[in-house]
Amino acid sequence: MAEIDNKHEVNDSIDMSIKTDNEISPSLIEVSDNEVSDNEVSDNSINSLTDSATNSLTEVLTENLTDIDWQRSEDGSYSPSSYINRDLSLLQFHLRVLAQAASSRHPLLERLFFLIIFSSNIDEFFEIRVAGIMQKLNLGDVSTSVHGMRPSEVLEEISVITHAAIAEQYRILNEDILPALAKEDIRYLKRDELNSEQSAWMKRYFTEQVSPVLTPISIDPAHPFPRLVNKSLNFIATLEGKDAFGRDINLAIVPAPRSLPRVIRLPDELTGGKEHHVMLSAVIHEHIGELFPGMNVTGCHQFRLTRNADLDLADDVDDIAKALEGELENRRFGDKVRLEVTTDCPTPISDYLLNEFELHDNQLYRVNGPVNLTRLLFDFNIPALRYQPFTYVVPKPFRREVDKLDKATSMFAAMRKGDVLVHHPFHAFSPIINLLWQAASDPKVLAIKQTLYRSGTNSEIVKALAAAARHGKEVTAVIELRARFDEASNIAVANYLQEAGAVVVYGIVGYKTHAKLMLIIRREDDKIRRYVHLGTGNYHAANAKVYTDYGLFSADPDISEDVHKIFQELTGMGKPANLKKLLHAPFTLHEKLMSFIDDEIAHAKAGKRAHIVVKVNALTERRLIDKLYDASLAGVKIELILRSMCCLRPQVKGLSENITVRSVIGRFLEHTRIYYFHNDGDERLYCGSADWMDRNLFHRVEVAFPIEDKKLFKQIYEDGLLNYLKDNVQAWTLDGNGIWHQIEPAAGELPHIAQDYLLKVINRVGESV
Repeated sequence: MAEIDNKHEVNDSIDMSIKTDNEISPSLIEVSDNEVSDNEVSDNSINSLTDSATNSLTEVLTENLTDIDWQRSEDGSYSPSSYINRDLSLLQFHLRVLAQAASSRHPLLERLFFLIIFSSNIDEFFEIRVAGIMQKLNLGDVSTSVHGMRPSEVLEEISVITHAAIAEQYRILNEDILPALAKEDIRYLKRDELNSEQSAWMKRYFTEQVSPVLTPISIDPAHPFPRLVNKSLNFIATLEGKDAFGRDINLAIVPAPRSLPRVIRLPDELTGGKEHHVMLSAVIHEHIGELFPGMNVTGCHQFRLTRNADLDLADDVDDIAKALEGELENRRFGDKVRLEVTTDCPTPISDYLLNEFELHDNQLYRVNGPVNLTRLLFDFNIPALRYQPFTYVVPKPFRREVDKLDKATSMFAAMRKGDVLVHHPFHAFSPIINLLWQAASDPKVLAIKQTLYRSGTNSEIVKALAAAARHGKEVTAVIELRARFDEASNIAVANYLQEAGAVVVYGIVGYKTHAKLMLIIRREDDKIRRYVHLGTGNYHAANAKVYTDYGLFSADPDISEDVHKIFQELTGMGKPANLKKLLHAPFTLHEKLMSFIDDEIAHAKAGKRAHIVVKVNALTERRLIDKLYDASLAGVKIELILRSMCCLRPQVKGLSENITVRSVIGRFLEHTRIYYFHNDGDERLYCGSADWMDRNLFHRVEVAFPIEDKKLFKQIYEDGLLNYLKDNVQAWTLDGNGIWHQIEPAAGELPHIAQDYLLKVINRVGESV
């Protein structure tokens, strides 16, 4: 749950409005992958999208095959035109999220939440992706990627799309969401909307709560422009008159401390108990004159600077934790990549800021509202404006055992009887926590080993591990300190567990430990027995409520032995483990996936049914893409369900006619990774932690685990794959031009929403029980 540089104004002829719940203006959805001149979007792209945006899935698949110059290069490889740029593809995912904010299918407060998520996504896109492209550009404007685009070309297209998208974001906020919230008595009041009593209260609030922590900084020879923190809220004030020392100061900067809330709720006695709020920016703007006594404030304008926030950690560091702590401070003051100002900021002021930050005009974003939407208050307790709540279900095997047996042994007994599957968020996260707490207090448990990628110091997982260590268990935690934007939290978790007596290791330098593994070693009847949990998502209880993920509880001896060997790799030294059932990156996972696709190719060439279904977050790894192209040309049916990035071009004549790509965006963030291969009837189905990306397959420790229980196999295949292939409401399909189309039910076809279906069949939402 999560990047731009050059930007030009979008052509005035491009309509930026959301036209229907299912159709976003062409310039918002996609700029052609072909080179565009200046700031114009290809008319062909616009016409193509508007003509087909409401087509049914069948029409998209059968009538809109793309004809591009995909022919192989001289060395036999597929040409650059066969691939979609990764960063542009990621940007399209963010636009699909933005589309949810405009859709009346979602409750009002959820639409506001989607708008905030879009802001957060775009922030990270600038901080990581755009910053990286800018670094490449500084090294030379030469393409180093399979798609063939130069960094300058990528930045140009990003600029056009993102300027348009952010303008649309604020249009949705100002024209759709805020008026609708006002009808529900949820208001973000402007200064001129306050009555006299409210204005008086705001003045007191400024005097008592805000002014004491503000530090106005004049701009003069003794006070150079301050070094501003990444994404902080700041104000630039223009002044007239002389200060206390007789100096003519005409500019000052006022940073807003992060300790101050960005949204302030007015007291109930002034609003009749209604949800009425004022923005911190309005409070400061209204009273900024009080910070400069004796001088005249002629202007006050908020602005926000985005910096490169990626960490640069060498592979030969002596101490990862200490090196990371040093880099975390650098993240706050990385290279500048974007400047946001409000629409009413005068051009001389914005030009001054651009010059000060050494940014270009196309890196300036004028926004019609607060510059820090990510901190807009949205979590109001108004059930009618939120998604319908549901009760998280505990799988039946664990419920039965809790009823029958002593709680200290119940989960182990259930796992001995057979594998147990959980599907979050529809199933509760509590079985994972309960298993750890049972292990912590069970005298038969000797050791616990677990990987932690994102968890947090307040996590019950972490508390249970600490308790186990205090109870004398051998606890080993493999903590990935470099989980982006969770580095500081992970360092705190490591310190906490070490203080409790756990052994903490940080994985392998140069390879992020991304696998989701738990191993419990128990002595039973003088024998050692192992119990494992493997998952597709992080050990994070809050994420498990909003991310879709699978988790498998198992006492299978072979799988347990494989997990044991992987932990030995992570904590010790030696050759790669020879595993019996698990696929393991960076060693065997990519090789096995390639061989599985080769098997489907062989079946197709033999005239047999050949079918691949893959559900992952992203597909960017070139060799797998090329192998899928080979499979399509051989006649293999390939269905890809991808949440975000896709560098493969589906539905291209003579190249990928047998490949379809869809993305589902809804209430929950899709996060399951499932790989299915028909294999001439001897079907293979794996779940795992790895997306089909270069970093996951070659630069991370990842695990994919087979689903061998027939009942669980059927459950995942039907609920996790077929169910999503049937979605005709919240699904989008990708065409060969890189354009996404939202699906609508065909005439006479009943709507099917995959996530709603799972809520109904697992949690009985929408049914009378």
